[in-house]
Amino acid sequence: MNKYDNMVSICCITYNQEKYIAEALDGFLMQKTNFNYEIIIGDDCSTDATRTIIEEYSERYPGKIQLLTSQKNGGAIPNMLKALSTANGKYIALCDGDDYWTDSRKLQMQVDFMENHPDSSICCHYSRVIDENGDLVYEDNNPVSLEFTYEDVLLGRKNETRVCTMMMKNSDHLKHIKSQEWFYQVYSADTFFKLYVLSEPKAKLYVLPEIMAVYRLHQAGVWSMIDSQVRKKKMIDDFNILINNFSYTAQHKKELLKIYLMQYFLFDVKNLKIQKAINTLITLV
Repeated sequence: MNKYDNMVSICCITYNQEKYIAEALDGFLMQKTNFNYEIIIGDDCSTDATRTIIEEYSERYPGKIQLLTSQKNGGAIPNMLKALSTANGKYIALCDGDDYWTDSRKLQMQVDFMENHPDSSICCHYSRVIDENGDLVYEDNNPVSLEFTYEDVLLGRKNETRVCTMMMKNSDHLKHIKSQEWFYQVYSADTFFKLYVLSEPKAKLYVLPEIMAVYRLHQAGVWSMIDSQVRKKKMIDDFNILINNFSYTAQHKKELLKIYLMQYFLFDVKNLKIQKAINTLITLV
């Protein structure tokens, strides 16, 4: 075997998701693989029955599930970094506690692909989107293989790369993200995970043409159902973190400026964030 204890570490973070966590755990446990994998669950001090449900599963599957707990709620990013630092797999598969996997071949297919494609630093796949009632919101009925680079993600091209589909190499580079001060300020952490991992030379992100997970839209979701005004503000904050902490060419700077002018500039002006808008323009001009 390799230097790692497990081929895959499944890292899942959860907070007050008693309605969903069992479905996520069932998706992890149904995986059929020819390698060992571990399940790491970071519970961010849930106040409902989430922790109790995880503990019940841990008792039913001894040695398979590792529960990480907190004395107080610390937020999604510290919770995820704790899970990542605990992972000892060659690869890390991500899934939030309110989403779930639907295909028992998922881990095996992704590992097989990454083992055969050394340039694949991240491997994703297609997912189905449902609402709180379980009704279908979105599904691509004609999935095809996709390939993305650092430049693609930098400019917002990252279709079908939701958190619940991501598998990444557990590299030293990935581990160092915890030392990046900007990372603790971002809202869309998965986008910055992708950017950071792909910032290594020749790194690529591949999307397999298989629907193997479900992403859930619900009122308690960290991102999916947030108020549109608040969501836009957080997107602009993330955009500014991106342009101030990642490298890009002169041509990319022009494209980023176009994105800002078309998507964010008027919002900043309407909300009297004039100095903020000026600072963004100065960075990109």
